[in-house]
Amino acid sequence: MKLSPIAIALSPLMALTAAPAFAEVTEALSPDTIAIERMIVTGSRVPERLDEVPSSVTLIDSKTLATEMSISSELQNMLATRVPGMSPATGTSSNAGQTLRGRKALILIDGVPQSTPLRNGSLDIRSIDMNAIERVEVIKGATSIYGNGAAGGIINYITKKPGADGAIGGTLGVSTRFSAVKFEDSVGSRVEGALNGSVGELGYLISASRDDYGLQRDAEGDVPGLVYGLSETTTDNLFTKFHFNFDDEKSLQLTYNYFSSAQDARMVDVTGSVNTGEKTYAIEAGPDTLILGEPQGVDGNHNLMVKYEDLALFDNTRFAIDAYGQKIENVFFYSLTLANPEQGFDGGQSIIRSEKRGLRANFNSDFTLGDTELDLIYGIDYLQDISSQPLVDGRMWVPEMDMQNLAFYLQAKWLFAEDWVLKAGVRRDQMAIEVDDYQTLRLCRTATQCSTPVAVKGGELEFDANTYNIGLRYKGSSIFSPFISFSQGADVSDLGLLLRTATVDDLAKIQSQAALIDNYEAGFDGHWEAFSYSAAVFLSKSELGTRTVLNPASGIYEPVRAPQEIKGVELAASYDVNDELTLGANYSWMEGKDTDQDIYLDGQAITPPKFAAYLDWATTDNSSVSLTWLHVGDRKRFEPVNGQYTGSQGPVDSYSLLNLAGHYRIDQLLFTLGVENLLNEDYYSARSQAFTFPGYNTKGLGTTINLGMKWTF
Repeated sequence: MKLSPIAIALSPLMALTAAPAFAEVTEALSPDTIAIERMIVTGSRVPERLDEVPSSVTLIDSKTLATEMSISSELQNMLATRVPGMSPATGTSSNAGQTLRGRKALILIDGVPQSTPLRNGSLDIRSIDMNAIERVEVIKGATSIYGNGAAGGIINYITKKPGADGAIGGTLGVSTRFSAVKFEDSVGSRVEGALNGSVGELGYLISASRDDYGLQRDAEGDVPGLVYGLSETTTDNLFTKFHFNFDDEKSLQLTYNYFSSAQDARMVDVTGSVNTGEKTYAIEAGPDTLILGEPQGVDGNHNLMVKYEDLALFDNTRFAIDAYGQKIENVFFYSLTLANPEQGFDGGQSIIRSEKRGLRANFNSDFTLGDTELDLIYGIDYLQDISSQPLVDGRMWVPEMDMQNLAFYLQAKWLFAEDWVLKAGVRRDQMAIEVDDYQTLRLCRTATQCSTPVAVKGGELEFDANTYNIGLRYKGSSIFSPFISFSQGADVSDLGLLLRTATVDDLAKIQSQAALIDNYEAGFDGHWEAFSYSAAVFLSKSELGTRTVLNPASGIYEPVRAPQEIKGVELAASYDVNDELTLGANYSWMEGKDTDQDIYLDGQAITPPKFAAYLDWATTDNSSVSLTWLHVGDRKRFEPVNGQYTGSQGPVDSYSLLNLAGHYRIDQLLFTLGVENLLNEDYYSARSQAFTFPGYNTKGLGTTINLGMKWTF
């Protein structure tokens, strides 16, 4: 039997039965921890105070992560509840339709891109286990600070840090998850472990987890369909980080992360439809049933980064340089729409392959000019991204795209008149993408409804873009701190989608120009005694957005490039009733249009209004209870055509979900209870209602129990 990297890593960890004393949900935050939680690194690549950032930022700290993980280890569920402007979760392994401010976000792990923007398969949110994450930083609105793919913003998973005090610590956790609606075959198991410490100037962290899901069950006890399904899915994660201090200023860090997730269920779908009102669900396959295709999911996501820092390169200048590599294979479900009877193919299964290599040098210089403090951040980025989308059977759906991206950037921050912060910056991107000659696939939805293959002459596409940002914040009052900002992002919008549906014979004739997104935002935040709040309004405009429209002749959904405008409102508030009880809530609304045709954008971009509320209660010194409530509203912008909804234009009805998390500590043991969908709401997710594609209209999970125990020392 071949052992996976995760199994090898877990063996010594289980033998040691040790793990680091990471902050648990029942611990009070120290002043140092609070100070750290008010800092971010994603927005400008260096640590900066939140009250000096003139834009919307959401921070999810370790305490919140621990609470949410007691309920579910799925990151998209946590993001949907805790981040205003983030669309509702899909309840599957795919985050297609789960946008940030109506556009796709760039997912990062410690600044290393996980998304595949050249052919976006929307599987990037599930790229690391929650157990390896210390905090999450969400920068909302188009930005170019990390390059291509951040049309809606950035979600950066900041991983845990190695020990530094010489002590060895750790955790070992086990849990089980099962359906309270129908227990049969629903039991899953999870084991996680970590080892943390230091030897001299070398700090180390090793974390590993394995998550085995049983059958997922909806509120009626049925198994949701297999298209991006999570039933019978095994997820492995191995995370390591080593940090060496040469002295107080100079350090070297090595980080490696491996993630895989595969669904291998011997089941078949009973496919329903949004238009008929029949849900899609899965049943056990008969003994003679041939299961088509390979297990779907992430067939290995490898990340390696080496980073060197010098905090005093000069008297006033800090320097950091990192080199990274990322390689991933995302295997998709078997689809009958990839059929070509002429060549003997009854369907097909695609793979998005992406390999990235990058080098980044970042400088940060501070100057004092009279009563003004000037902070300059400047540097160089280089990225090579090679992506393609072949089929498992050997056919090439999207040819290999080789992108070389060189960028120079400068960001300035002025602190003047004691209470004002002005930030402004520019980034210059030079991108070149090479594509060889290729031929589009002949695909048949029926025996007579087939697309026409086109031979396309390849070549090189060149994109040069200057993007700018400027923002102003008043920080003279903690009660009311307003800001206003403008930022731009340059986005090569899913070039692979344009290539695979090409109807012209030359790459140069494809409307493949990069999209320039303008993001305007105004808002405020503050806190008064025990009450904290924030609000923001935004407008996002693009001259070349991308949406898809069904071609009735071929049955293929083809991209349309046209101007788009998205606007929205985001609100958040929290109140500390006392030292033990905290209440909080957030609300977001967005709407978008194709301004060329004056038509609403569909459910691939825009989702209904969303309201979330939470209660955190430390019931005793050793126990706590948390409740989270999510309400997703209606959105019914489209009329059926000939009695049928098409594409992502299905009507969305409202639904509400209530989750419970409980924790109880006895010395070094922490017992956890999580209940997902406590009231057993019978619902379809917003995406399941909007997407009319076969197999997508699956119901969400019914009441699901998660019981766990963690030993810490």
